Amino acid sequence: MTNRRLDEVADAVIRAFPKLSKREQAVSLALYRLLARGQPLPTAALAEETGLSSGKVQDIIEKWRGVYVDPDGALVGYWGLALSPMKHRFRVNEQDLYTWCAWDALFIPPILGIEADVTSECPVSGRAIKLRVTPTGVASAQPSSTVLSFLTPERARIEDDVIQNFCHYVHFFASGTDGAQWVARNPGTFLMSLADACELGRRKNAAQYVAFAATG
Repeated sequence: MTNRRLDEVADAVIRAFPKLSKREQAVSLALYRLLARGQPLPTAALAEETGLSSGKVQDIIEKWRGVYVDPDGALVGYWGLALSPMKHRFRVNEQDLYTWCAWDALFIPPILGIEADVTSECPVSGRAIKLRVTPTGVASAQPSSTVLSFLTPERARIEDDVIQNFCHYVHFFASGTDGAQWVARNPGTFLMSLADACELGRRKNAAQYVAFAATG
């Protein structure tokens, strides 16, 4: 992908993600990190972690898209990270979690500050895909030819349903040939290297969180 094209995609992605105040950033980061422990997260625990009242935390998360709760009201999914089984297994600290799409598995490790072992399956060939993702990028990929598909947020109605309208178009493929077959059948999608996808995640994180802007 050319630098100009990456800039265009990054701009579209950054516009699609919610703008967060400093207080909202603190809640968002804590939500990711507590949810990564692998258990449903009560609002009270998130409030304790952030030093805010439960009512204030509830007010914040009720405004956000991409938040999922269980029947008891505990948080079980948030902007790319899920406790319930999905296509992309995301293992951190010996805990099996899941991501909504392939790209989530690349931008979430920097947020958590830990390595993740990602397991997926090529939707064209059925080949197993295994990645070791660190806070700074992909450390290893099997097969090494792995790429991912992407749909620019401008082509998706993320505000309606981010999983249905965006995540269902973002997959890992065992090779560029496999990915090209799938992209040809899905107008508006394109292929991206793992390195470019990690850079896109770095830019998204830097734009959304002050903590990452300093090192972006």
